[in-house]
Amino acid sequence: MHLKEVCNRRCILTSGGVILVAFGVFFTFCFQAVFLDILHEELKLRPTSRGYDAWVSPPFPLSMDVYFFNWTNPEDLKNHSTKPILKELGPYRFTERPEKVDIVWHDHNATVSYRKKSVYYFDEEGSNGALDDVISSINVVALSAANRARTWNYVKQKGVSMGLNLYDQDVFVVKTAGELLFDGYEDNMVLMGKQLFDASEVPFDRVGWFYTRNNSADLIGHYNVHTGVDDIAKIGSMAQWNYKPRTNFFADHCGMLNGSAGEFYPPDLAKDVPIQLFTPDMCRSLPLDFEREEVVAGIQGYKYAGGPRTVDNGTKFPETACFSSGEIVPSGVLNISSCRFGTPVFMSFPHFYGADEYYLNQVEGLNPDKNKHQFYMTLEPTTGIPLDVAARLQLNILMESHPNIALYEDVQRMFLPVLWFEQHVTMKPEFVGEIAQALSIPKTARICGIVMLVLGAVMIAWCPVERMLLLNRRRNTVKDTVGTEKALLQQNLAKSAILLPEKEKEASGNGKLHQASIVESHPLIETKALRLVTENGTTKT
Repeated sequence: MHLKEVCNRRCILTSGGVILVAFGVFFTFCFQAVFLDILHEELKLRPTSRGYDAWVSPPFPLSMDVYFFNWTNPEDLKNHSTKPILKELGPYRFTERPEKVDIVWHDHNATVSYRKKSVYYFDEEGSNGALDDVISSINVVALSAANRARTWNYVKQKGVSMGLNLYDQDVFVVKTAGELLFDGYEDNMVLMGKQLFDASEVPFDRVGWFYTRNNSADLIGHYNVHTGVDDIAKIGSMAQWNYKPRTNFFADHCGMLNGSAGEFYPPDLAKDVPIQLFTPDMCRSLPLDFEREEVVAGIQGYKYAGGPRTVDNGTKFPETACFSSGEIVPSGVLNISSCRFGTPVFMSFPHFYGADEYYLNQVEGLNPDKNKHQFYMTLEPTTGIPLDVAARLQLNILMESHPNIALYEDVQRMFLPVLWFEQHVTMKPEFVGEIAQALSIPKTARICGIVMLVLGAVMIAWCPVERMLLLNRRRNTVKDTVGTEKALLQQNLAKSAILLPEKEKEASGNGKLHQASIVESHPLIETKALRLVTENGTTKT
């Protein structure tokens, strides 16, 4: 019965140990790959995916801050000894509620098409100014007309010059913040242009930097992006824009649709591979390079920031030369004139942050600051989920001399900042908690796997070790018994050696009695005692 119990216990321990070791190996060495497969399936964009509703319409409103540069001395434009003096106004904060509309799924190539529509509300409490603030800014209509005519013949250029004079155009306008942004303002030159040119060349009836953007799904175009169903590395990347696989605004590889549409980025990010963001307002992608690791709300992320290559036009990086559109200028501004109906618009980081000193030296009132003006994205590297995004860009107008147009015949060449805007979004705590919990699963599984390996190894080794210890204990017990008996034997022999001389006569006379006394001293000395008596010659057995 005892033997059966021992066998059962040994089988239970060994079997349990093998099972624990097997699970331990899985959780320690194999679970990470399984977890990533499950995670990638969850990240793929489908109508049934967990993030679908948040993709269609973010669960929290976004904010956009706009800062104007008030041009305080426009009357000194032709005084070459004086620089334009700018004063920053704002922020004028708007709450944005974006939504994707006209969603169509294309299963044959794992893409989805849609348009973006946003509704903007002025946030008076979050603003440092009102929409009726009066601002002096560049007259973009007159400048666009002069720039459009620069390749025309002399007669046509003089006609434009007369038209600008006829409509009382000046190099600057004074309008309210609301008019310069979403409301727009009427301009007779625009109305005339709509009569003279095609609607595609003059698509607006009012002038405003964000005019027709509010509650419109047409302004920034038609998107077609990869869902990641066929390849998770493609998730969120642009497939087509306005039904074309590339733009017509830049030549060669600069016209390719590279990078994300803004919501999804591929998982398993690498530090040596920049991320790219497609911006429809600029008709191109912006590369962002890895800067450093950064912790956002307790989650480790990779911070990618706009650097010299982001705003280069071929001056420092030859591969960006095709973005210059033939306008060779120092590094720091991006020529998007072809994307803005021929208006000489150049984008940069706010206050010409990171740009060549050439631009800062042309105006007064700018103070670039990395903390305020850097464009960056912090992404969680395993999932590619944005944790902290600060999109900051500045709109500048190239003003230069046009000898045959009186309004601009003696104007020095300069890049005049008009406004800059910022959209700063940080992941909400409730969403951060879900991400952190998901990311902790592999680590927890690995710890559990190591514990299982240790316990399993202990259980497998328990019976053999226990048996070995039991055998050693038995051997030690036998050795102790034999040693004790040897010691007693030696003591009895020594005692017998002392008694023999005193009783020699008695022993010789009565050998059997002496033999009995010696034997009675201890059973183990019987043989020795018999030999001793025999050697004395008195008795033989």
